[in-house]
Amino acid sequence: MSVPVPSFDLIGVGSPIMDLLAQVPDTFLTTLTGAKGGMVLIDSDEMEALVTRLEHHPATVAGGSAGNTAVSAARLGLRTTFLGKLGNDATARAYKENFAHAGGDVSRFKYADLANARCVSLITPDSQRTMRTCLAAAMTLNPHEISSGDFYGCRHAHIEGYLLFNRDLANAVITAARAAGCTISVDLASFEVVNAARDWILAQLHHGIDVVFANEDEIHALFPGVGQNYDALAKRLAEFGGLAAVKMGKDGAWVAQGSDLHRIHPVPAPTVIDTTGAGDAWAAGFLYGYLRGWSPLAAGALGSRLGSECVRHLGPAIPAAQWPAIHAEVRKLSA
Repeated sequence: MSVPVPSFDLIGVGSPIMDLLAQVPDTFLTTLTGAKGGMVLIDSDEMEALVTRLEHHPATVAGGSAGNTAVSAARLGLRTTFLGKLGNDATARAYKENFAHAGGDVSRFKYADLANARCVSLITPDSQRTMRTCLAAAMTLNPHEISSGDFYGCRHAHIEGYLLFNRDLANAVITAARAAGCTISVDLASFEVVNAARDWILAQLHHGIDVVFANEDEIHALFPGVGQNYDALAKRLAEFGGLAAVKMGKDGAWVAQGSDLHRIHPVPAPTVIDTTGAGDAWAAGFLYGYLRGWSPLAAGALGSRLGSECVRHLGPAIPAAQWPAIHAEVRKLSA
């Protein structure tokens, strides 16, 4: 009997968030609690108060960590869908339309009669982003709403780390994905996530995760005291049996699998406008290559290309005009 072909190469799992992008001076951050470059959850009243304090009206683009990765994966040509909860407002409708326009399937979204999730991304002159997120409808996704049926026909599930703030939901998602036969990747998303859920992450690594993405702050939070060498940290993460990708921004990345260690060189960006979503774009490029059976070096090269392109523009979305050149790069790497 022949094995059925999966309907989707990748399902992203996370919060479908609309990003509000605002350029601010460093002094603006001194009025907020929390570290620069991190993400803090806030309620709807705090969100409204923060938005009213901005000097200029923020730009609005579809975001969310797994959402960003799924959109870029769809643009690359992967058959992509998404599991997350949308609200019932104009913001939710715009998010859904954007995902469909990118080539993604919208049949697996869930819905709540609430406002859609939003995230204010405060971009300082050094292009660093500090985020404040109001999950709204996305926060109401209940573990009991998740089943293996949500992952039926999906080859790979990519889970954003922010989901780990709701431990029961994270357990339901990863259990259902495994039951459906998906391979799994997790992007640790933020050092705050790792600090809050380090025990869960380590337990799941022991259970088996196929691909883990971490940046400099996240890998140090996961393995405190191991040292500053990112190659060693990547090898430490790979000791759990999966593929480890440690991203270092403009300095490239290390990818480790088993005893193999690969240095992924960066693709320099002539001008850095905004780092929002760069890691998500990197993950999309890498996962495209991974799911196409490329070598880690080739997959990492595509990740670097997408990450570099992302930082040249405001927001996490790579403009449509840039995709023909990216697709040409894909053809070269796959040759």
